[in-house]
Amino acid sequence: MPKRCVNPPIAVQIDGAKLEALLDRVKVALPDDYESVKDMADTIRYLYEYIQKKNASIGRLLTILFGPKTEKTSDVLKDGGEGQGEPKAGDAPEAEPEQGPVKEPRKGHGRKKGDDYTGAQRIHYPHETLKPGDVCPCCSKGKVYGTEPGIFVLLRGSAPVTGEVIESQKLRCNGCGEVFTAKLPDGVGKEKYDATAGSMMAVMKYGTGMPLYRLAKLQESLGIPLPASTTWEVLVKTAGPARPVLGELVRLAAQGGVVYTDDTAMKILELPKELPQRDHEGIEDDEGKEDEGDETSERTGVFTSAIVSEAEGHRIALFFTGTNHAGENMDRLLAEREKDRDPPMEMCDGLSRNRPKEHDVVLVNCLVHGRRNFVEVIKNFPKECRFVLECLKAVYEIDAKAKGLGLSPEERLRFHQEHSALVMEALSIWLEWKIEAKLVEPNSGLGKAIKYMQKRWEQLTFFLRKAGAPLDNNLSERVLKMVILHRKNAYFYLTENGARIGDLFMSLIHTCRLSGANPFKYLTALQRNAERVRACPGDWLPWNYECALGALNST
Repeated sequence: MPKRCVNPPIAVQIDGAKLEALLDRVKVALPDDYESVKDMADTIRYLYEYIQKKNASIGRLLTILFGPKTEKTSDVLKDGGEGQGEPKAGDAPEAEPEQGPVKEPRKGHGRKKGDDYTGAQRIHYPHETLKPGDVCPCCSKGKVYGTEPGIFVLLRGSAPVTGEVIESQKLRCNGCGEVFTAKLPDGVGKEKYDATAGSMMAVMKYGTGMPLYRLAKLQESLGIPLPASTTWEVLVKTAGPARPVLGELVRLAAQGGVVYTDDTAMKILELPKELPQRDHEGIEDDEGKEDEGDETSERTGVFTSAIVSEAEGHRIALFFTGTNHAGENMDRLLAEREKDRDPPMEMCDGLSRNRPKEHDVVLVNCLVHGRRNFVEVIKNFPKECRFVLECLKAVYEIDAKAKGLGLSPEERLRFHQEHSALVMEALSIWLEWKIEAKLVEPNSGLGKAIKYMQKRWEQLTFFLRKAGAPLDNNLSERVLKMVILHRKNAYFYLTENGARIGDLFMSLIHTCRLSGANPFKYLTALQRNAERVRACPGDWLPWNYECALGALNST
């Protein structure tokens, strides 16, 4: 069969009115196919509008469609044509690749130690015939003494929420008809759902991203029915004792010296029809161009902001879902800040919506965002981008060395000033030279990447002038992964109240993880000590609640 000749498509302007008219005709003529055609039309319209933007790039579009790939320097330089750049000292010649530097294998065998299973029950089995101090049965001369025990790990499977069916025996007299019922243990029969059940549901839903309907299917298949509606009722009840702790965490986070902020899109189905109208501030895109929108425009988007604060030696993760951007949520947080404190350092990307409008902060921008602009254009400018990436790689290696040495913030600052300042100065001179000598087209991808770094140079290099200043915003972006996982699996929150409960549990669960605490045990402790938590929430934070439990047990 001859191959059909297919002509390439002709690029045409998309007329919104014609597209709407087409959809109207399809709705009348082909009502069953209307939704599919509408989805395709919306997709085409979105792609067309996106590509029409000056700052759009095919690489960024592919990232949106297929997800980001690794941005590790070695992989980026390899994919971007590392061999096209000038060879570096120490590089192996192409004819003898085996003589190049050999990467040392990672230490360790990958198996977990017994001490890593902190949530497992520990059972001690004494020797069946001997105890410390007994005479050795082999030589009959020495005495045996205790040494390191043998460790064996046994893992068992069970449903996330397990249960017991308790039968209370009843006896009836055949003479007088009196019924005698067996006495149940204390606490049995009052509540169907134990505190541990609510904790497990919260961790499964907001800690791992499992939707309630999927948890219900799992429980049903394991013979312990747990309808999604019932799970939600238990979660609402579980959230009650935790609210005082969230308020205390907000108060403490407001006093932090470094605050990381970022946000991501979210969806709430049942929002009020008329969203509150706000002034539309100028929003900077990654290339530094501002969108001066209509001053009375109505914001229709919903976002979840992640704020991570370093306060009193602890990291606190907070989530806020609603129509506010990260900067507006920062204003809400800083309203709790003590008046005599200096403004905190706020680490964020270059978007102006991340900055608070009502409170002062010391703005610190993310070095990774500046680096990413060069990663996106490396295939078009391999030599230039390689120089930038190698400079930033050297800075991160210096920072990793400082962390490995366990330096204090002041010592780390001096270490960067001694080693990183020259690297960043050389990069600054190179960026200025490329623009001033007109070696780069300002409107090209490389030119925009250079402009982005030059415009924010003071904020990007703050780690060279202030002790404790971070290099990037990776901490808040890692925290946002929990929100993105929830969005991928559950798609949305149904109501604003559901979003508030989700924010509460995500804040507590992720703060536990940042503090090295067990979120399941922590949520259980809050429920079992609800009155004490309400009276003094500061004693029941993820990093000190075990002390409060220990004090109760000692009394």
